[in-house]
Amino acid sequence: MGASTRQLLDEPIWQQLQGQQPDLVRARIDEALSHNQRVEFEDFYPTQGKWIELRAYPYAEGLAVYFRDVSERKAAEEKIHRLAFYDPLTGLPNRQLLIERLETALLDCAANGHSGALMFIDLDNFKVLNDTRGHHTGDLLLKGVATRLRHCVRVDDTVARIGGDEFVVLLQALDSDPAVAARKAHAVATKVLARMIERFDLDGHQHHCTTSIGITLIAAGQDNVAELLQQADMAMYQAKHMGRNTLAFFDPPMQAALNASASLALALRAALSDDRQLTLHYQPQFDRARRITGVEALLRWQHPQRGLVGPVEFIPVAEDTGLIVPLGLWALTQACRQLACWQGQARTAALSISVNVSARQFRHPDFVDQVTAVIRQCGAPPRRLRLELTESLLADHLDITLAQMARLRQLGVALSLDDFGTGYSSLAYLKRLPLDQIKIDRAFVADVLSDAGDAAIAGAIIGMAHSMGLKVVAEGVETEAQHRFLSERGCDQFQGFLLAPPLPLEALEAFIALHATA
Repeated sequence: MGASTRQLLDEPIWQQLQGQQPDLVRARIDEALSHNQRVEFEDFYPTQGKWIELRAYPYAEGLAVYFRDVSERKAAEEKIHRLAFYDPLTGLPNRQLLIERLETALLDCAANGHSGALMFIDLDNFKVLNDTRGHHTGDLLLKGVATRLRHCVRVDDTVARIGGDEFVVLLQALDSDPAVAARKAHAVATKVLARMIERFDLDGHQHHCTTSIGITLIAAGQDNVAELLQQADMAMYQAKHMGRNTLAFFDPPMQAALNASASLALALRAALSDDRQLTLHYQPQFDRARRITGVEALLRWQHPQRGLVGPVEFIPVAEDTGLIVPLGLWALTQACRQLACWQGQARTAALSISVNVSARQFRHPDFVDQVTAVIRQCGAPPRRLRLELTESLLADHLDITLAQMARLRQLGVALSLDDFGTGYSSLAYLKRLPLDQIKIDRAFVADVLSDAGDAAIAGAIIGMAHSMGLKVVAEGVETEAQHRFLSERGCDQFQGFLLAPPLPLEALEAFIALHATA
């Protein structure tokens, strides 16, 4: 206790114990004596540098007081608290603590009418730094960003890291006028943008960083924490679409889009269990002699109330919600069933069916096993199944992508790279990928006759692919002139409205009956 036994006995105990809470000892001992009951309490005592638990027991001859050093227990509790509510890398509040403080902010807003703001901050191109300089350098940047963000806001504001390179700033009680609150939030966000573009020194590596910031206002009448976070997140993505290194406010049109997206996701989930809504249309593919070599399976959704919902509308929703995985499996199953049917007919036995596979579906740990099971259950010939993969698969985790592709090729499935030339492909990647086909993106095909650059790119793609033993399909062929141009440069197959539109199964089989097959 830092005092001798005589000192403790000769003087009132509260004179020897001065904790963080003034007069606590005296008040609790008076309580024990006046009520003739035991009291227990604990406090931190700076003089001793310890947490002390005190128990006072009244009895006939006076008061017995027991002391216990509980510093170790308090340290353990503090460690548990920090692990539960703080990010171990930056020391910032984590998602859990942010949510608690956001709930408090909503209550304050409702009680006092003070508007605040929530800022969702994402570092632009953070992955590039991690991949090129390593995770240690990435961690140094995250710590530096955390420090700068703290210096951009008031002491009572909250700066949180909620995962990866995502930070959230809670600005409480900006003003009772929402318009003024919005201006103040804009000023803070502008300050953050300016501070972030200043150079970071990361163990000798000079790094320049930009951020995209989404802002939503916290006003009276709001009570949904998850909705506020989602709004700020949506606004942040809007900032990215605007070119990055900028800020965007969430607005009612965004909310309308959010509601429509949620509604569409619910309807799409219901459609997966209703065989009448989802169907496949098939667009034929032709060789240079205009013989049908195969078809591409294209998903269509006939909603009972909305009518035909285009894939441009529902595929992004499926990607965002994860429904793309069961949706893709459904399309794969239908295509394999059709291949099994065609196998027994001479006119269609040699035709292939191409099925689009999203990056999210392809990276599912059970994807190859699912493909294997579907092929076996349907009795489809694997060599007639072609999976069309997107270039986004090459953006990261290339080792996983290569392993998955190798397993599929061992199964006998053909692999095609879709929309070639628009994403991450390079010669170095192509040499490593076990492909048998690439598809020239329709954007190049559309302008081969009017844009010398696109014409040169299309010709170069064909020559490069052939040098690597790959076949080339041009998609989006809509005129005879385009077909002639690409054919003269050696393009192997063609797909587009010039030759045939996507057709429902019955119309496709009638079309096949009237045309030659390869």
